Amino acid sequence: MSAASERRVRVELGERSYDVVIGSGLLAHAGRWLEPLLERPRRLVVITDPHVAAAQLDRLRAGLGNRGADIITVPTGERAKSWGELERLLDRLLGLTIDRRTLLLALGGGVVGDLAGFAASIALRGLDFVQLPTTLLAQVDSSVGGKTAINTAAGKNLVGAFYQPRLVLADVDCLDTLPARELRAGYAEMVKHAVIADRPMFEWFEDHGAAVIAGDAAARGRAVEHSCVTKAAIVGADEREGGVRAHLNFGHTFGHALETATGFGDRLLHGESVALGMVMAMRLSEHVLGCPADDTARLTAHLAALGLPTRLADVAGPPLDPRATIAHMAVDKKAKGGRPSFILAPRLGEVRVVDDVDPRLVEAAFVATA
Repeated sequence: MSAASERRVRVELGERSYDVVIGSGLLAHAGRWLEPLLERPRRLVVITDPHVAAAQLDRLRAGLGNRGADIITVPTGERAKSWGELERLLDRLLGLTIDRRTLLLALGGGVVGDLAGFAASIALRGLDFVQLPTTLLAQVDSSVGGKTAINTAAGKNLVGAFYQPRLVLADVDCLDTLPARELRAGYAEMVKHAVIADRPMFEWFEDHGAAVIAGDAAARGRAVEHSCVTKAAIVGADEREGGVRAHLNFGHTFGHALETATGFGDRLLHGESVALGMVMAMRLSEHVLGCPADDTARLTAHLAALGLPTRLADVAGPPLDPRATIAHMAVDKKAKGGRPSFILAPRLGEVRVVDDVDPRLVEAAFVATA
């Protein structure tokens, strides 16, 4: 993707609006993109993890030119989104004697973005921050929309804030260094955006998904842009998830329960849990909304063909207990009175919120995915 093919997607939120820029070489020219935010001298602090630092930090430093930046590294993996790591990050940040004009740069995947964004929302009662997502999952989902959070023993993302970045720079060159498993995990979220609102795009993914994973620049650019456009429109209409933004949680009620049950580790990546959760949600949709079984079969076959888990047997480690896993849904952020809400699909390309689902049907959907 050349400079001429850079894509801009606007997240319209009044005075808190910002651009998502998608393109090649963005980190290498970061200073140019950050210039509007640096009209007055501002201290820069980069928050990243060791793996991303090794792969991308030199490019970012070169892109910042003569603007120095302090570097803070946090651990890799979902377990970094914890009370302990948040406290350590804040202690290190405040130890730099920052002020309210300090600009944080979150360089990494969804974990770094969530942790750094939450820290930005509470340090000195709010610091500006920029998302520099380096994984496919972060570029198409977690970096856009202002959701920041940490996990707790009770569940995933239960402590956090809606806090929008000032800018998102999605440098697709970063994707070239990702392991195939990470790319597939991000791909699941792109498919989700098509399943909830754009059946023709799902059909496009059926034809071009392998090219997206393989690194075809044109296919990857179109897919990333589609996800960002979809999410930006939904966030602009419903920033704090009071209505249509809940649709973005398709597959996540099951998926978050699976992540909690597996301990937020490498056993099941977030995007993998979403893939499996979407299959479960489609099976539940068949019973609750009459979703055609053929639609469930199409989504399942496509995800499996791209190497994503579609059965519980695909999850490494000991078998998951259905009732114990489902119990985690009671503390999901979207639960009401201990009963989970579900995003279900009457058909591919359309979803709706459904409350008061018979728990026996939820368990049946879980078991049917064994």
